[in-house]
Amino acid sequence: MMNRIMLGIQGVQSDDQMEKVVAALARQKGVLKTEVQQLGQVTVEYDPHRLTVMDLIRAVREEGFLAGML
Repeated sequence: MMNRIMLGIQGVQSDDQMEKVVAALARQKGVLKTEVQQLGQVTVEYDPHRLTVMDLIRAVREEGFLAGML
């Protein structure tokens, strides 16, 4: 069973930065799908047996942005 969450990304000011964040999320083992809702918001479908929300937030932080659940 997959979980789906929406993350708000702080500090993203361009589509290029958003693509960087989405790519980092998509590289996480257990992420099935990412979908940008708008600049600074992304929906992530992931396997909760392989990842936690904190893992996803950490992946965003490693790209230099802050993230939180919406």
